[in-house]
Amino acid sequence: MSRSFAIVAGVTAVALILVSGIEASGSAQSAPSTRPPGASARNANAAMTRATSRTQLPHRLVIHVDVNDPAVMNLALNNASNVAQYYSDLNQKVEIEVVAYGPGLHMLRDDTSPVKGRIKAMSETTPGLTFSACGNTRENMTKNEGKDVPIISQAKMTKSGVVRLMELQEQGWSYLRP
Repeated sequence: MSRSFAIVAGVTAVALILVSGIEASGSAQSAPSTRPPGASARNANAAMTRATSRTQLPHRLVIHVDVNDPAVMNLALNNASNVAQYYSDLNQKVEIEVVAYGPGLHMLRDDTSPVKGRIKAMSETTPGLTFSACGNTRENMTKNEGKDVPIISQAKMTKSGVVRLMELQEQGWSYLRP
């Protein structure tokens, strides 16, 4: 019974300390404000919105594709489309770069891409959307296949897809791997 009493006494002591702390912080408040409730928060939010709109940088997203899977490629394009539409609806700028390397380079190959028609359409209608193809992967595919590996015209070549991903993240870009 004494053990139960000790537990109850301890819990009661903690509760009393918490209650007295709340009362002390409540009594330490200054005179009541003449502003309506929430006015201070609204003014702060309005000031932040004005400051943000004056200096707003574009949102930046890099999407990583490294598998030869049409479902993943389409998911990456869906993600890009959804992000672009979201920020367009808010009248905010967004930059989106899809980086493909390894088996994912098939996404940007003119001869094997299952999504090249969709990429062409999106490139024409989505400002700020770019595609980067890994030069190292293209070089290795060219050697292995014994022929030039054609890249779609919407893609730009980068020396290394992995390095491109790393550098964009170092510059503050958000990273997504679908």
